[in-house]
Amino acid sequence: MGDFRALICGGGVAAVEGLLRLRAVAGDSVAITLLAPNEHFVYRPLAVREAAGFEPARRCRLQAIVEHAAADWVRDTLAGVDPEQQMARTGEGRELPYDALLVAVGGAQHVDLEHAIAFNDADAPAVYEHVVGDVEAGEARSVAFVVPEGPVYPLPVYELALMTAAAAERAGVGRPKLSIVTPEPVPLAAFGSGVGITVTGLLAAAGIRVYASATAFAPGAHELLIQPQGVELSADRVVSMPRISGPHIDGLRVTGSAGFIPIDSHCRVPGTNGRVFAAGDATAFPIKHGGLGAQQADAAVAVIALLAGGSAAAPPFQPEIRGKLLTGGEPLYLSATIVGSEGFNSEMSHTAPWPIDDKIVAEELGAFLAAQDAPHG
Repeated sequence: MGDFRALICGGGVAAVEGLLRLRAVAGDSVAITLLAPNEHFVYRPLAVREAAGFEPARRCRLQAIVEHAAADWVRDTLAGVDPEQQMARTGEGRELPYDALLVAVGGAQHVDLEHAIAFNDADAPAVYEHVVGDVEAGEARSVAFVVPEGPVYPLPVYELALMTAAAAERAGVGRPKLSIVTPEPVPLAAFGSGVGITVTGLLAAAGIRVYASATAFAPGAHELLIQPQGVELSADRVVSMPRISGPHIDGLRVTGSAGFIPIDSHCRVPGTNGRVFAAGDATAFPIKHGGLGAQQADAAVAVIALLAGGSAAAPPFQPEIRGKLLTGGEPLYLSATIVGSEGFNSEMSHTAPWPIDDKIVAEELGAFLAAQDAPHG
């Protein structure tokens, strides 16, 4: 391998996409090290299927990905960065030098709503056991799904509500009372108003009530106060998406009290001599989504390859959000160009415009996972 040292921190979509893309574009000219604590890469976008009683989210040994990329793996966390010395410090006190550093460690997750059941990939089985399973058994007749204020990706809330309604219908237990509380002006506002109108219609057809531009408070167990509407809502179960905050990496500038890392149009972190990049939920980009994190990683890698002596162009991060809405029936494929924090030029289709098994679009990661699934011999 070459003498140029690239360090990639994280074990999620953005980090793995960056690892695979850098090896693809830079070849043997770069020595790559992955710094990540997790044993497995979990394809988090499909965790909602596990929460609805289907198969677990896809998992892949991180070691297999590292070996495929001909990289080294340090099983540890990122604690701090010294941009002047070009040195990263790990949680266990290791010092790792770098010529380029990609920080893709994700964000911290918080559930601020008291008495609510958190929905994330790690808690997906519990959501099925205590929410969807209870609806199927007729033990829960009402469920409120809450999108908190602050950085969050809300699509799983709408999927889980639609899939819960479909599960109740299949179980023949009658239509439960399902509600969604969201600060968004329309459902999935990041994809644009056209998508919001369509998704609103899907929810209404499933008997799901939406409280938009709203915040939920929990005065007691199974109770919600929805403001500014002033609605008091009783629910047998309350499910909340976690709010995301930044990782607060020592030595890196952050934006605001939430601790997100600012980036420029090429995903460089200001004040790091153009050698530190960030991608994914750790960044100050206002929309959190795995596909956008993968696009950020690809933009960062293009510049890293130039630093390593490459000659290919390095286009800036041009966000396009693409997602697959699971409905309990025919999925809906969504895409939009992002300007600021809003979607424009939205497109919707029931026909997959990308590989059908991909919940999000990450070019290198998608190809790697497809190869793992392909029959051999």
